[in-house]
Amino acid sequence: MKLSSKIYVAWHKWLVWSAIVRRLQSLWYTNLVLRTHSELDLLDYNAVKEFFEKEKPEYVFLAAAKVWGIVSNNTYPAEHIYDNLQIQNNVVHCAYLNKVKKLILLWSSCIYPRDCPQPIKEKYLLTWPLEKTNEPYAIAKIAWIKLCQSYNCQYWTNYISCMPTNLYGPNDNFDPVRSHVFPALIRKFHEAKVNNLPSVTLRWDGSPYREFLHVDDMADACIFMMNNFNPTPEQNEKWEIYLNVWTWEDLTIKELAEKMKNIIWYEWKILRDTSKPNWTPKKLLDVSKLKELWWKYQISLDDGIGSVYDWFLENR
Repeated sequence: MKLSSKIYVAWHKWLVWSAIVRRLQSLWYTNLVLRTHSELDLLDYNAVKEFFEKEKPEYVFLAAAKVWGIVSNNTYPAEHIYDNLQIQNNVVHCAYLNKVKKLILLWSSCIYPRDCPQPIKEKYLLTWPLEKTNEPYAIAKIAWIKLCQSYNCQYWTNYISCMPTNLYGPNDNFDPVRSHVFPALIRKFHEAKVNNLPSVTLRWDGSPYREFLHVDDMADACIFMMNNFNPTPEQNEKWEIYLNVWTWEDLTIKELAEKMKNIIWYEWKILRDTSKPNWTPKKLLDVSKLKELWWKYQISLDDGIGSVYDWFLENR
């Protein structure tokens, strides 16, 4: 991308989107095309078609999706699969019609099988059954990969994607029902602290392993891949159009909760609700391919927790 290239970042005010915009601006990209969800509904094909025909972006970062966490996945499975399929179909097809030079999509590590070997390599996709609690969402995301691969094969487009780990950062969703584990725990500990509650209860037994990446590192990886990762036709045929983005340092949910407890200065007990499902027991992504391109994350988990809690206090 040139600094003057016309770049569209879908739904730029949310967690990943806003981080990509911040990073692009810090690198002096000056021609950003931004629309909020209220300004451009990506579920509306005619609106998306009109937008691309009018603006003619050269590069597209598509991180727009319905992503609400495990409780929402179980409660609204139809919306998760329908809306995500609709968004991808509208944006990818209109990008093709308007000759977008390159497009990058962001997915989630939940598309990998529940019990595949660790660390998870890109080639493990579709080799074992998915985790049942988020299967509709995962299937929609897997369809994104096949859609990009199909357009690349048939129309010689350059559509790629990255597979991030669990993300956190400013502009995250702290809703008690629709949030992921990281913001949910921050809210739990904060409310327990200010209300002097004697304990915080985890929704699970705390044993699953997860890894967490600051959204600013994710944004940097996306821009790096946009400028440096161009799959060959042979790679496209083998589905090798996406890369894992990870820190390669995982911990249990219980260990994450202990870290947050100490950083937020909450002094009481952590209890565990063992009646709730634990989801996938371990998700550690293999980042060998991205390391070969000489990219590495910068923000440690301890620093990230502190900065996000500060942001939460200022914006709650």
